[in-house]
Amino acid sequence: MTDNNYFKFSNSVLLVPIIAVLSIWTVYWVELQFKINFNHFGVYPRTLSGIKGVFFSPFIHGSLKHLYSNTLPLVVLSAALVYFYKPVAFKVLFYGTLLSGLITWVIGRPSYHIGASGVIYLLASFIFFKGVFAKHFRLIALSLFVVFVYGSMLWYILPIKEGISWEGHLGGFITGLFFAYFLKADIPIPKKYAWEEDSYNEEADEFLRHFDEDGNFIESTPESEPETDLDTTTPIKITYHYKENKEE
Repeated sequence: MTDNNYFKFSNSVLLVPIIAVLSIWTVYWVELQFKINFNHFGVYPRTLSGIKGVFFSPFIHGSLKHLYSNTLPLVVLSAALVYFYKPVAFKVLFYGTLLSGLITWVIGRPSYHIGASGVIYLLASFIFFKGVFAKHFRLIALSLFVVFVYGSMLWYILPIKEGISWEGHLGGFITGLFFAYFLKADIPIPKKYAWEEDSYNEEADEFLRHFDEDGNFIESTPESEPETDLDTTTPIKITYHYKENKEE
């Protein structure tokens, strides 16, 4: 499989982020419109009733600021996941969300854990580590982009700020690393050039012959013309034949 066939834009690159954003904003709109609170559908650790939050907590947000802060990263990372890892995107989103929610249920404090931030940490962790493990130049570039844009999120897998579910962040981060290592994806093998092959011979390379040991360019002299048996001393005689045009 070539890079052009694998890295190809499709409608799902847009549909998945749109559906994800619409779902979390619709739930928040319902809460405001009907003056209800869905926080009790969040993850409440180590209780039988609280395990339902594994399925519902990513759709619930406590405030508009909380919702807004999760929207843009969710759009960017989910679109990147579908575009660069389309064969495994659904598995990462569905099973990864459930596993990160279960980890939060196991290690979390006795409180309701809500929000899509666990999913965001799942996506960021998976995209970063998968690019590193795959060693594909495009995927490594994507990993560096994730570090550059979202690298500061790493601090929030630690209990450094009250009111933030660092357990959910940690659960998403661990799950992303786990899926990146164990989930196999049919990533195209980068094209190898001649000098990258094990059988490459520098001495037989026509291009490198133009340089000496110090890297200086050596101008190649044109090869002498092969000798011929033709007698060049005798002048060439050219004979023209004319045909009369009788019509004129």
